[in-house]
Amino acid sequence: MIYDPLYWMILGVGMVLSLWASAKVKGTFARYQKVNTRRGMSGAEVAQRILRDNGIYDVQVQPVRGNLTDHYDPRNKTLRLSEPVYGGRSLAAFGVAAHEVGHAIQHAQAYAPLKFRSAWVPVASFGSGLSMLIIIAAFILMSIGSAIGTPVAWVGVALFATTTIFTLITLPVEFDASRRALVALESGGYLTPDELGGARKVLNAAGMTYVAAFVSSLLTLLYWAYALGLFGGRNE
Repeated sequence: MIYDPLYWMILGVGMVLSLWASAKVKGTFARYQKVNTRRGMSGAEVAQRILRDNGIYDVQVQPVRGNLTDHYDPRNKTLRLSEPVYGGRSLAAFGVAAHEVGHAIQHAQAYAPLKFRSAWVPVASFGSGLSMLIIIAAFILMSIGSAIGTPVAWVGVALFATTTIFTLITLPVEFDASRRALVALESGGYLTPDELGGARKVLNAAGMTYVAAFVSSLLTLLYWAYALGLFGGRNE
């Protein structure tokens, strides 16, 4: 597989997608980080307001170091905002802060895809850790004509598929959080209609990183299945 041009092509496509998505989100965030909102609130303040608007009073909002390190931790109900978002008063800060609150709202409302993703994390971690070892073992067994090569190949591909499933279920979770963010920003009057467009562009750019991750994982999964001869009649 090291000398397979198809492998390197798929790897290259994944890298290009990831780099494009990363550059897009960083560029869009940087652009709208320079545009302050008319309300003049900070990202932390708008996050706390939206939480209260939705009757959520048990979620803490805390700063975290770094850029684009924002996340919601459902284990201890803590919303952590990066420094440019926590204290920022820009359209980018509002969009990202509201998005993370979207996850807190999902958690409070027991949003099914979020629950599934959280439950799937240990499964994906287990699959990710073992899949390549099993896939390499399958190649070796097949090369010596062992009868168990194909069953082992199926196990390896199935283990790798756990990570692909994780990237897939992440899509509705993230896009729904962005949808909730925009609704909250508009209904709460935190952004004007023209400002809302800027926040939407920030969130859409961020969403592309999850799309890129899924496409890259899916292509790699299909490659392993093909290279192992599970479909297409090929194994090398």
